Amino acid sequence: MTDKLQQYRQSINNIDAALVFMLAERFKITQAVGEYKAANKLPPADPNREKEQIERLRQLASDANLDPEFSEKFLRFIINEVIRHHEQIRGGEG
Repeated sequence: MTDKLQQYRQSINNIDAALVFMLAERFKITQAVGEYKAANKLPPADPNREKEQIERLRQLASDANLDPEFSEKFLRFIINEVIRHHEQIRGGEG
């Protein structure tokens, strides 16, 4: 393997690690949001917020020369997982 390829791969590994830690931090916050929503009898999902976030992320992706369709799929996957966690929190109260 060439040194250049090894450097590229190391950079990818570093970015992947950063993404995992950032997602973990994001889910810590959304866990707190889910607990807040459950305690205050708020619904697990907020379609207006989701729509705003998707529009915002699509614009950010476009600004960064990243495919907005990809960014939307990525965010929808995360949102669906967050909602699932919020529903579990709500179900855990009963």
